[in-house]
Amino acid sequence: MRFTRLFLNRLLDQTPPRDTVVVIDVLRSFTSAAVALARGARCIYPVESISEAITLSARLPEAVSVGAVGGGDPIAGFDFGNTPSALLSAELAGRDMVLTTAAGVRGLQRFRNARRLYATSLVCARATAEAIRRDGADEVCFVITGEWVDRDGEEDIACADYIEALLCGHVTPPSEFARRARVSDFGIRFGRPEWPNLPAADLEIAADVDRFSFAMPVDRENGLLAIHNRPLPRD
Repeated sequence: MRFTRLFLNRLLDQTPPRDTVVVIDVLRSFTSAAVALARGARCIYPVESISEAITLSARLPEAVSVGAVGGGDPIAGFDFGNTPSALLSAELAGRDMVLTTAAGVRGLQRFRNARRLYATSLVCARATAEAIRRDGADEVCFVITGEWVDRDGEEDIACADYIEALLCGHVTPPSEFARRARVSDFGIRFGRPEWPNLPAADLEIAADVDRFSFAMPVDRENGLLAIHNRPLPRD
């Protein structure tokens, strides 16, 4: 198995990877997505623009809209911001969720033609590694979405390092990857009064490595990307 990495905000016009692409957004898109699926959401539809999200939410019965702009501020009129701690108590069982964010969703759309596409974060990293192994990938490309002008993306790099280590059979303590997420440029903002839309509770969830035992493969449904809950099968 071969590994490569791409940084979403450095991409130019290179040929996109075609085998397995793992788009990582620890803080917070794909932590929010994992919480929603754990709460019983039927499907998550990641769309790139606010207008698309509004239109799609209106078409889907009882859909929940979740979104944030760059920096993490919620979108006016949406049911929830990109806040996993708020979703922990949301009534989501059997409902669809429409998700739009500045990083993770954009990464999924950019690589939508990959043979196998995953959304992931630290909360479901081990399950993602197991799904990749079972799928028989020859090459895995990790897409780091959290690196920006003012952010090092270390939380996503840590997640990529962890999944790669698992796929290579290395025994590594999850606590180190959680620590790296906490001390990343973005992680240290959570819980500070100058960042009111970045609650400390979100970081606690995002740094809870392997909290969930399912992967989040991204399929295509009627022209839309769709994130589902894929529990690990019992051996």
